[in-house]
Amino acid sequence: MTGFDALIVGGGVMGATTALRLAQGGMRVAVIEKRALGTGASGVNAGTLSLQIKRAALVPYAIKGIERWRSTHERLGIDVHYRRTGGLTLAFTAAEAEVLTARMTERKAAGVPLEFVTTARAREIEPGLSANPVLASFCAEDGYASSTLTGRAYREALLKAGVAIHEGAPVTAIERGGGFRVVTPRGTFVGRRLVLAGGAWLAALGRMIGVEFPISVRVNTVSVTTRMPMAIHRIVGHAFGLLTLKQSDNGTMLIGGGWQGRGDPERGAVEVIPDNVIGNLRLALHAVPALASARVVRTWLGLEANVPDAMPLVGPVPGVDDAFVIGCVRGGYTIGPFMGELLADTVLGREPEMPIFDPARFNSLQPQKLSA
Repeated sequence: MTGFDALIVGGGVMGATTALRLAQGGMRVAVIEKRALGTGASGVNAGTLSLQIKRAALVPYAIKGIERWRSTHERLGIDVHYRRTGGLTLAFTAAEAEVLTARMTERKAAGVPLEFVTTARAREIEPGLSANPVLASFCAEDGYASSTLTGRAYREALLKAGVAIHEGAPVTAIERGGGFRVVTPRGTFVGRRLVLAGGAWLAALGRMIGVEFPISVRVNTVSVTTRMPMAIHRIVGHAFGLLTLKQSDNGTMLIGGGWQGRGDPERGAVEVIPDNVIGNLRLALHAVPALASARVVRTWLGLEANVPDAMPLVGPVPGVDDAFVIGCVRGGYTIGPFMGELLADTVLGREPEMPIFDPARFNSLQPQKLSA
């Protein structure tokens, strides 16, 4: 079977970074994306790049990920509006302060350069805050990038590297035998190796090669306001992860925090839940009083894949030669560029800079025998 050296199914940050590094390593690569590059979770998230919201085990990877975002202009050739603003995580009650202290102490020990600050000090760092927090943590390395520019940036870099990009090509079947044949309405693509990077659609893609990935999907809500005078200059978060808040250069406020909407991989994003949007906005207003004068102009949903241990899937697919998977990375926008490099190095036969997250840790991954 001839064709590409590697077929990448999924054109988000992780799939695109994997493809780029494979191409730079000398492989002939194709990216197959059901919609357009960077329009899934990589393009609809709030763009937060925070070390404070990462599990301790993922902190070293997140630090590397933020390093990659800082050099995005040099790596990809397009400015994605990366900003190193610093970030505050807030606790509004004694119970929240206890959780914040425990979580951030663990993350600080893992390498996050953060400090605990009083309410007064938090308001010195960010005068736009209310007086409601009882405790905060501050990390000067936190920041954000424009997720809406992600796809464009990777498209330019992939094309320059000679990667074939096939958008609007949802995968309907994957055939095995001396390599892989990825079938789409826009044609069938043939390659020696396969990388599944389909985000919330990884479970369905896995079934096409006889593997059942133990994936669940969250449907996260993000809102944006009209432009308003600059009220905050830092990233603002919440001890329980119920708020991410930032103000863009154009004055709009992006408000998220994992509040759920309705949807699934089969139907996509279906509808927002008004009570959840209201809860998210009230928490944002509790943190930043200037939001009282803002108007929400749009709310949207993004699908996020997770596995039971809330750790990434990055590595070879058990029992399926030359097949690999990357996904299920909480905070994947931050860590994604580095994870893609780790997987690409694994595919290229190099020693990755840090350990990957072997999918074989799940005993449920029992590949079925498929006909060639």
